[in-house]
Amino acid sequence: MVSYQNKILTVYSYEKNQQSLFTSPCSLYRCRGGLAIEAWNFLIDNGVVTGGDYGSKDCCRPYPLHPCGHHGNDTYYGECDGTASTPKCKKRCQSGYRKSYTMDKFYGKYAYQLPNSVIAIQKEIMKNGPVVGSFTVFEDFSLYVKGIYKHTGGKIDGAHSVKIIGWGKEGHTPYWIIANSWNDDWGENGYFRMIRGNNECGIEDTVIAGIVRA
Repeated sequence: MVSYQNKILTVYSYEKNQQSLFTSPCSLYRCRGGLAIEAWNFLIDNGVVTGGDYGSKDCCRPYPLHPCGHHGNDTYYGECDGTASTPKCKKRCQSGYRKSYTMDKFYGKYAYQLPNSVIAIQKEIMKNGPVVGSFTVFEDFSLYVKGIYKHTGGKIDGAHSVKIIGWGKEGHTPYWIIANSWNDDWGENGYFRMIRGNNECGIEDTVIAGIVRA
């Protein structure tokens, strides 16, 4: 899960390869509790190749799993199965791609954790682009459709890493603008807003940013 913008990497998704992070023998915890900073360390030490959406032809390793719906609000993919097997790590680009696997790789330069500070997070986004936030997921998050999310009830249902891309204010309520990884039919076209400034569900606790090698 990696985003590339203005030579900035964030552990999420775009056209760099999230598959490499989850299929390598050195890929940490796959989707079982991996840490954003450890994913960054993998990028720095091992690098990843370009990736893209399922079926994409203009990248080295497109995402291998067919899209599916999340949390009961899918409109066209069909609901996800409970689990899926981790794809095998293939150290070669798909047939017809213009570069070799080695030549296509890029690497992270360094990564760092930001302090639990709204101002620090905002400054980082303004200077270097999106950052990675992780938060505790409660059962009520699965009911989110639109608006500004604030935890109101339900048991802990795990943890989740997302891309914080900006912020705003609706009336007197400040919020973060966050990109999720559950398709663009989820939430507000694939995004959601979360209360800003009170460390909602721990979103401001462990914010990670990093720089890609030039």
